[in-house]
Amino acid sequence: MNQFNSSAVLNSLSNSSKSKRTLFCLTYDLPPLTTPIANRAQKLLAQFQHSWQLQVLTGTKNAALNPEANINYAETWYPKTLIELLGKLRLDKFLSWLIWPEPHIFWVLPAIIKGYQLIQKQRPDAIFVLMMPYSAGLVGIVLKWLTGLPLILSLDDSPTCTDMHPNAMSWLHHHLDNWLEEFYVRQSNATVYVSQFNLDAVKNRLAPPHKSKLHLIRCGADPQDFTPPISTPVNDSNLEIVYTGGMNGWYQFYHQNQEKSFLKKLYQAWMELGYYQRATIDYRSSSPVFAGKAIQQVLTQHPEWQDKIHLAVYGNSFPESVVQRVLENQTLTDVVSVSGSLPHFQAIQLARQADLLFITLPNRPDGSSGGRISCKTYEYLMTDRPILAAVPQGENWDYLQDKPGVWLVEPTDIEAMSQVIATVATAKFSGNSLRFDRSHLHEELSYINLVKNYLQIFDEVCSKTIIPK
Repeated sequence: MNQFNSSAVLNSLSNSSKSKRTLFCLTYDLPPLTTPIANRAQKLLAQFQHSWQLQVLTGTKNAALNPEANINYAETWYPKTLIELLGKLRLDKFLSWLIWPEPHIFWVLPAIIKGYQLIQKQRPDAIFVLMMPYSAGLVGIVLKWLTGLPLILSLDDSPTCTDMHPNAMSWLHHHLDNWLEEFYVRQSNATVYVSQFNLDAVKNRLAPPHKSKLHLIRCGADPQDFTPPISTPVNDSNLEIVYTGGMNGWYQFYHQNQEKSFLKKLYQAWMELGYYQRATIDYRSSSPVFAGKAIQQVLTQHPEWQDKIHLAVYGNSFPESVVQRVLENQTLTDVVSVSGSLPHFQAIQLARQADLLFITLPNRPDGSSGGRISCKTYEYLMTDRPILAAVPQGENWDYLQDKPGVWLVEPTDIEAMSQVIATVATAKFSGNSLRFDRSHLHEELSYINLVKNYLQIFDEVCSKTIIPK
């Protein structure tokens, strides 16, 4: 099958019915937002449209999709002024205890009202909810109760995923998160996970009748994003290492040790008071610091490569002043550059022309296994470029272990990173840049393949559901 011919594949799936059924979709993030969930929602919904009519409810103002999609906006009732005032009064701790499961809880009521009105006007055949935020799942459940429509939930990250949520605000919040996740599955007709590790974790907590509702559909990539010619010329005189996406380990390097005053330490202890720790996470490796140190080590060993190896980070969401201070504190300004958010398509083109692609995730010093695969993993594998994956043991490591052109290292192992960089640089500067054929993975990674699995779930759920008139 030609995995790039999306229309042919998906239209063949819809030919079994004379007219398209209607899917009511709840997704808070959509373009023009540049978040990973907004991009994923756009890709999935665009493919769903080949087989279903879409009625979309979002929390994104001026959301953009295919013109055929009926997009509706529900504005959150988030009390921004009050929350900002309480934040200025240093009451963030109390806010984090009270606002659960996340600030998007203020979207639930307006979304329920708007969603019910829309469903009454044009009754769909099923409800599909793409999370995060987790509060969107509550909207879907209430709408199912009110309308009797079947409900399919898709979790991008589990509420109890220890990679994303290593700490709960308290013992009570930890058990509330467990309850919420199980509640989602019990109330849904089907629940989709992107992680086998997280799926198995919740499956072990469920009663037997609900285990069959769980499905694994990983994230993926759109082959169409990788077909246009690359317009930006590649600088063959330098080795360009590229990382696309956000990093959240900046503040671990923001203060020098001598700057950490007693009051700052006391405030940090207060903010962490009562935490329920699910896993020990070292966020320092979610930064360019260790890779930057590895580059410097390579340059020390190979002075002839001075100024020729560089790490470029694209997609930063942290304040520029914080990033710049960290790079200066760690003396990395000569080998690392950091740019802000950019359109997803542009990020992919930068990845396609890199000499080496870089993935790094927070380390897990307690030795526990990670249950998350970084979304950039799938997109990197669509290229032919070498990949340096600094990830802890767990699902991301296991998934990449047998993939061609991938070097796996521990997230803080500077020596191992420097050896990989030196290997790639030696090949590049000798005129034999490393390239790897991963075309056999493209069909597996393609959104076309993922959507086929979603459509099968939609069909199964609808066929088993008697919808009240």
